[in-house]
Amino acid sequence: MSSEFDTVSLLCDAGETKAGGSLAPALGPLGLNLGQVVSDINKQTMAFKGMKVPVNVIVNKTTRKYTIEVGLPPASALVLNELGIPKGSQEPGKDMIKDAKLEQIMRVGHAKIGDMLAYNIKSATKEVLGTMTSMGLTCEGEQPREIAKKVTAGEYDDRFAAFEKTL
Repeated sequence: MSSEFDTVSLLCDAGETKAGGSLAPALGPLGLNLGQVVSDINKQTMAFKGMKVPVNVIVNKTTRKYTIEVGLPPASALVLNELGIPKGSQEPGKDMIKDAKLEQIMRVGHAKIGDMLAYNIKSATKEVLGTMTSMGLTCEGEQPREIAKKVTAGEYDDRFAAFEKTL
């Protein structure tokens, strides 16, 4: 017995999704108006324009009505957006392309905390620092792993406390 609903999971260009590509074959068989679905996805993802965003389209197979659930972009995309760069390094171990402030990484960690295994802002920040390692990015002029060690040791507790007051 099949379910009354189908869920189609997509990774869309926020605010700029087009009806072609992976969307048409995924949604076409469900009998939806692709133009309307694309328009709705673009409206709901506009805040993340320029990034890839996970989107679930949940379709009632009987009525052909749908709902759209927008997830957060991957941590790597949020870091790139926060730093204002289009992509990470081609050679992350050798070519370090941008330095981030710890507060920038805290903001990304705060945004992603619901999607992570982290239970607080320090843990979320350390997860984002781990992502930065493979992107050729530094934080506070050091390798992200070194900053993560300092976070664990409590060296930035005052900055985390100040950040949490701004939330």
